[in-house]
Amino acid sequence: MNITGSYQSMFRIPELKRRILFTAMILLVYRLGGHIPTPGINREALRAFFDAQSGTLMGLYDMFSGGGLRNATVFALGIMPYISASIILQLLQTVVPYFEKMAKDGEAGRKKINELTRYGTVFLALIQSFGMAAGLEQMSGGIVLNPGFAFKIMTAITLTAGTVFVMWLGEQITERGIGNGISLIIFIGIVARYPADILNTFQQLRSGEMHIIKGLIIGVFMLAVVAGIIAITQGQRKIPVQYAKKIVGRRSYGGANTHIPLKVNTAGVIPIIFAQSIIMFPATLTHLFPGNGFFETLGRIFNSPHPVYVISYSALIILFAYFYTAVILNPVDLADNMKKNSGFIPGVRPGKKTAEYIDRVLSRVTLPGAVFLAVIAVLPDLLIKVFNVPFYFGGTGLLIVVGVALDTLQQIESHLVMRHYDGFMTKGRLRARR
Repeated sequence: MNITGSYQSMFRIPELKRRILFTAMILLVYRLGGHIPTPGINREALRAFFDAQSGTLMGLYDMFSGGGLRNATVFALGIMPYISASIILQLLQTVVPYFEKMAKDGEAGRKKINELTRYGTVFLALIQSFGMAAGLEQMSGGIVLNPGFAFKIMTAITLTAGTVFVMWLGEQITERGIGNGISLIIFIGIVARYPADILNTFQQLRSGEMHIIKGLIIGVFMLAVVAGIIAITQGQRKIPVQYAKKIVGRRSYGGANTHIPLKVNTAGVIPIIFAQSIIMFPATLTHLFPGNGFFETLGRIFNSPHPVYVISYSALIILFAYFYTAVILNPVDLADNMKKNSGFIPGVRPGKKTAEYIDRVLSRVTLPGAVFLAVIAVLPDLLIKVFNVPFYFGGTGLLIVVGVALDTLQQIESHLVMRHYDGFMTKGRLRARR
């Protein structure tokens, strides 16, 4: 497989070239907007505050905003309100019949859900930005230059407008660019931190703070972890499905053999985000109530590498992996749809037995994916605090980066293959038909 030829082929297809350049321009706009400061905030004092917030919910939000929260930019909230609104609506589809019916209404229902997600994003952004402004006023260190009601309103409007603009940028990438726009915006915010980490590592190697052998071992270990993430992300269990042949008039329909792909990691990175939101809460309380003995003890126990933290964090991830998989993939619905279309799994009776079979296979397939997610989530803290690795490697950020990169490459691959060019991940070479 000629990778160089594949990269060159991307720019031989006018439509694909236009989509890639459009995506790059939108991401550049996002990064430039991430340096516009929010009025009325002392950025140096805010950075000093965030330096003490590692391992808290504030640090998690800062990662998803690409450092915008730490630097008090107009994109400080980033895309987190949109993600929260999307997750809330997805959960509502499983418990509220109105939203469940809407999700099954096809394209019209999808448009309505997207519209509600946008309204929810604005609502959550207003609440979070106003709460953030009020919280900043309560902090010491002169973070807010001119506190008052006018500052709260100005900050709420500014940050909400920034979130809406980021949401619009993401939707533009999805419609006119390449890849999932929201995911790419999160991706570029996380990747923007990597150059500083790489430079810091090289400086430590040059100064002798890190031995060259240790650096090589860490590098090999990182490659192995990335390979493992790719394998888990791409891994799936294929359940064979056959469709009975129907004869209508003189024509026959159906009779096809296909499969249901059950992914090893169906829930993606969501279980880690849910688990982090819970496990970081004690540490957040410790910073909000300094000097309180109970909160300090709680924060010390639920902090890496304490065994209670590691066990609780891992258990929460595995629990949420099963929970979110059950939310987005319903075996009963799959079995009903197969039965309506005269499909069946060989050796399994249609209906209830099929649903039970899919549920059993899904439960077994999800376990290794959930355990792997727990290992990847705990890995960064162990590497930093036990092995003194000078950068944050693993966890939510790495899973998002690898997952989004794979998804984007697959979309580029589909464009290349459709036009008879060699792809990145195809087996063998395709002859170009000119």
